[in-house]
Amino acid sequence: MNSRGLALSIPSDSPKTVVERLVAEDASDSVFHGERGPLLNREQNGGVGPLSSPVGSGKREIFIRSFSGSKYPVHDDIDLEDGDLEKGRDKILRKPVKIQNQALLSGFAYCISSCSMILVNKFVLSGYDFNAGISLMLYQNLVSVVIVSTLSMLGVISTEPLTWRLIRVWLPVNVIFVGMLVTSIFSLKYINVAMVTVLKNVTNVITAIGEIYLFKKQHDNRVWAALFLMIISAVSGGMTDLQFHAVGYAWQIVNCFLTAAYSLTLRRVMDTAKHVTKSGNLNEFSMVLLNNVLSLPLGLLLIFAFNEVDYLIKTPLMKMPVFWLVVTSSGFLGLAISFTSMWFLHQTGATTYSLTGSLNKIPLSVAGIILFKVPTSMENLTSILFGLLAGVFFAKAKMRERSQS
Repeated sequence: MNSRGLALSIPSDSPKTVVERLVAEDASDSVFHGERGPLLNREQNGGVGPLSSPVGSGKREIFIRSFSGSKYPVHDDIDLEDGDLEKGRDKILRKPVKIQNQALLSGFAYCISSCSMILVNKFVLSGYDFNAGISLMLYQNLVSVVIVSTLSMLGVISTEPLTWRLIRVWLPVNVIFVGMLVTSIFSLKYINVAMVTVLKNVTNVITAIGEIYLFKKQHDNRVWAALFLMIISAVSGGMTDLQFHAVGYAWQIVNCFLTAAYSLTLRRVMDTAKHVTKSGNLNEFSMVLLNNVLSLPLGLLLIFAFNEVDYLIKTPLMKMPVFWLVVTSSGFLGLAISFTSMWFLHQTGATTYSLTGSLNKIPLSVAGIILFKVPTSMENLTSILFGLLAGVFFAKAKMRERSQS
């Protein structure tokens, strides 16, 4: 989906190439507001990266519609006298309904998969009291590698060959990617889902500051107002958290910096990486495969560094089939977020996608509080709600900023 260059084997005016290129322009600027967003990270309900331009979304929508057959066809065999014209009109009028239903279905699938991923991870870490977070990350990435590689070999999807030149360019991003996943899992073990969701808003603040210094980008007053509200909600939420855990909050702060660094670094590396590929493209499936393959050796080193091997040998969880079923499902959900986010972006646009990601945090927080029976107070609930609404306000402010620029 994120192919930003033209494949050598596809003409420059190919419908598929044009659609992929336009989608890439949108998706490359919206890293992460989910556990695994369209740009491959599982921070999918975390910091919202810079939103894509509605103008760009509109261009993609026009091209997708024109090349998908929604343009009115000419029927030479329609008889104007026997009523066949009316039948032809009925067939044409049904097509927009189909697109609308696909947009609704893809949005629902994206929301379900992103929420489920966080809740399942929380259940594994807290419900089973699993103390090998790096091993959990490694297994989930292994599942993704197996699935993507299988689909690529079957010809269902296309992926770029992993060359040494590409690996060398992508390795710095992957180190940040692994750190982002590991710190996310560590923080989720100690902090409830609702507070993790609110604290992830701090990522937006760090990203905005990074954009000023790295890309000389200026933000309008609405964006800064939303960022200020996010900081207030995070601080007040931590002060009123009845399950405050210093270690968990420390991991989450580190996670916010790594998520912002991943978002900012990815923009620079993507342009360089596509020039060292054989086709000149680097679509999302290739980036999923690249990130997850490179994370395996680094994950193994971290497992030994954090001495998780002894724990894995001794814990009885390794002998429970139900536990393996739950952990494997988390791996499938992690990959499902990438697929559903791509599908959702194709059916709607980057603006709708970003706003949906912000709104999706509200039911996720409610579900986390109810399912895990989190003790809360009115002050803490107010802080959480305040932070979630600030996230929505931030998404709308970024949309307005992009539309004006």
